[in-house]
Amino acid sequence: MDANTAVELIGRIGAVPALLQVVSSLTGLRFAAVARVTSDSWTACAVHDGLNFGLTAGSELDVATTLCSVVRDSGRTVVINHASTDPLFCEHQTPKMYGFESYISVPIFRAGGEYFGTICALDPLPAMVNDPKILATLALFAELISSQLEAQEREQKAQNALLDARETAELREQFIAVLGHDIRNPLSSIRMGVETLMRRSQNERDAGILGRIHSSSQRIAGLIDDVLDLARGRLGGGIPVAIEPAPALAQVLGHVVAEVQSAHPEQQIRWSTGPLEPVHCDTARVSQVLSNLLANAVQHSEPGQPVTASASMRGGVFELRVENYGPPIPEDVFPRLFQPYYRGPEGSPRSGLGLGLYIVAEVARSHHGDVDVTSSRENGTVFRVRFPSVPGSPASR
Repeated sequence: MDANTAVELIGRIGAVPALLQVVSSLTGLRFAAVARVTSDSWTACAVHDGLNFGLTAGSELDVATTLCSVVRDSGRTVVINHASTDPLFCEHQTPKMYGFESYISVPIFRAGGEYFGTICALDPLPAMVNDPKILATLALFAELISSQLEAQEREQKAQNALLDARETAELREQFIAVLGHDIRNPLSSIRMGVETLMRRSQNERDAGILGRIHSSSQRIAGLIDDVLDLARGRLGGGIPVAIEPAPALAQVLGHVVAEVQSAHPEQQIRWSTGPLEPVHCDTARVSQVLSNLLANAVQHSEPGQPVTASASMRGGVFELRVENYGPPIPEDVFPRLFQPYYRGPEGSPRSGLGLGLYIVAEVARSHHGDVDVTSSRENGTVFRVRFPSVPGSPASR
């Protein structure tokens, strides 16, 4: 801790001026101070000056000329009743330089044992300060100042953390604005332009190039949406959803399965669903959940093994289930599975930003539900997303 910080922190401790007055009254020494003492500096942090000694908070002395350096080196209190007759200090330069006869200096140690400085007091007149009650009281004051220093530092760190959090929140909001407008809007224009060219193109080679551009732009748009969802979720309110009756949910989810199947023609996907009414949900978000789970299942499924997905209603609870057969998820991976940016252990297939399962969990939470997973070599890997079909129903409690 540098001298300026020490002066600032001690200055924030409202009890210090009163403590120094008590030290002066208790000892009869008219000058008292709290000093920050290091190997190369002595700095007054707080002063009670009944002698017009001339020091104020922030004043510095050559540490080699002070007895506080002796306290620092020994870690013990130095106390002098009458310097001129004291066998240890009668010839010492410090009492002569500063013109005092009586003196006391008590070390202040931080909570971890680090030396901070001293409570010191002096007077040109002799005084009986080598008294057990006085020494015990000043030692107690030193402990009190030490504990208050810790509290002030914790408060300062908390204030700095709050300021950092506010600045981070502002940056996050700016980031969301950039993604949501300054990047996504031009990207939409590119996609529409490519789609127009694809409809007009009669050249097979050009059509292939345009198709790859269109596919890449869709992938970029999906990554942007994922990052936006992460940012919104981390703002504290979770991923926003618009929960309303979804009479066509089965049909919409069927379209999602068809799209994933079209993108992965080599992978067999088995889809089943029963009556899904009444289900109140954000249809787009539930579709996103199914798409993410299917993409994850296809990625980790063993060749030749089907992916099975279903949507059902049971006891007022909507359940979305996706199952695949592949290497089981290692036990140590489960705690990190739904964390953002987690993309599986080394050597596993990887794509995207690792936000898919995080978004699945956040959408489930925003629907007052949850997601769980089981995984074994015998029974495959099964993800289940459940949430109450009607908000406010007994299943949601």
